[in-house]
Amino acid sequence: MRVMVIVPGDRNSEAGVLPDTKLLTEMGKFNEELVKAGVMLAAEGLKPTSQSKRVKFAGDTPTVIDGPFTESKEMIAGFWLWQVKSMDEAIAWLKKAPFGGGVEIQIRPVFEPEDFGDKLTPELRESEQRMRAKSTLAEKK
Repeated sequence: MRVMVIVPGDRNSEAGVLPDTKLLTEMGKFNEELVKAGVMLAAEGLKPTSQSKRVKFAGDTPTVIDGPFTESKEMIAGFWLWQVKSMDEAIAWLKKAPFGGGVEIQIRPVFEPEDFGDKLTPELRESEQRMRAKSTLAEKK
């Protein structure tokens, strides 16, 4: 199963404050463990919402909304995409991550083609497989 591990943003990440060398070193070691175990598919940090945009779809014309976005629940500082056997395995890996200070990390399962059952016709399934094979994510595996 694939899971997305979502790291929330905070005042520091929104202010553009980068992690210190100690945390970058610890996170680098943790990420190396994930790669060696074949768990990590992708991992990225995200710039502050002040540098982001939203596109709202209402009516006929999409509207572009400039950041920053102030709701703390809307801030994401980074993410991992992991391949694990179970949610329990994802939790076990996350417990090894170098976080502190009361931060809450969210782990969300990623939909897989089989989750859609009969709604994903053989033609749609084949098209999905072709797109995945061509995607940059598939190339990094």
